[in-house]
Amino acid sequence: MADTTVIDVHTHYVPRGWPDLGAGLPWLRLDSEREATIMLRSAEFRRIRSTSWDAEARLADMAADGVDVQVVSPTPVFFSYTRPAGEAAKVARIFNDLALEICAPAPERFLPFCQVPLQDPDAACAELDRCLAAGHRGVEIGNHVGDADLDDDGVVTFLRHCADAGAPVFVHPWDMPSSPRLERWMARWLTGMPAETHLSLLALILGGVFDRLPRSLRLCFAHGGGSFPLWVGRMDNAWRCRPDIVGTSEFPPSHYLDRFSVDSVVFDERALRLLVDTMGDERVLLGSDYPYPLGERPVGAVVRGAGFLTERQRHRLLGGNAATFLAGD
Repeated sequence: MADTTVIDVHTHYVPRGWPDLGAGLPWLRLDSEREATIMLRSAEFRRIRSTSWDAEARLADMAADGVDVQVVSPTPVFFSYTRPAGEAAKVARIFNDLALEICAPAPERFLPFCQVPLQDPDAACAELDRCLAAGHRGVEIGNHVGDADLDDDGVVTFLRHCADAGAPVFVHPWDMPSSPRLERWMARWLTGMPAETHLSLLALILGGVFDRLPRSLRLCFAHGGGSFPLWVGRMDNAWRCRPDIVGTSEFPPSHYLDRFSVDSVVFDERALRLLVDTMGDERVLLGSDYPYPLGERPVGAVVRGAGFLTERQRHRLLGGNAATFLAGD
């Protein structure tokens, strides 16, 4: 679709110049000019390539995949929610300023999203305001802060501030539970991430957050909303059958599907059809998880090849919905 501006709302970055701040915070080991490793203390967390920080390398991949614009968000391991708020605020400031440098070579192609010290609502609101004034277009947050989910009072305060500031929010799962059963086959990523996103969406609904926050709040959840879209019927049934435990929101869960969006990075046309059938074609945004190995390449392949989509729907998923999410129209 030549007239469609293709917007990928789910990409990540790591600054090549990321300093070692000590105190157990993640740091970057440079292995070569084009390769590095994210380190957690002395252990390797993830090997990355220059596509994480090099604008030219990213632009070349975007040209190959037919992507016009990337929303460029932090890599969640750097959120620092488990650290003292002052440390997390310092990390956020440095990370966010380096993000602007990464995006500067092509500001019309790269739209930076900031991170905030979400464990301190006042500091989080202040950092969001600073970043919006500096050129960031929105914010990426993790789906929980320790045992506090998205219905936590402090998180709700921050989300209300995002609504007031007109800042779109991209929610990404992180810090998944760990156990010996989850250490094989990348199971924390293959099962934990979908479950984490599902749980946090449930918290927004059953925790009454959507009943309290304005409809102007723009939320998009990564990885197709996790397992949530598949189980809307089960949640509605529980809301009706066990109102003493589950009926804590004003309406059943399916009532709130128009309060958030999800990205399209589900890798399978059948899963994409479920998203469109459940969320509506106006609530699914193109995402890829670029540049990481579990991301979709070529970006948008499933959306472009989905036989069930009309051309109008394909236009929406490839860019129209993202443009609305970013602009708030």
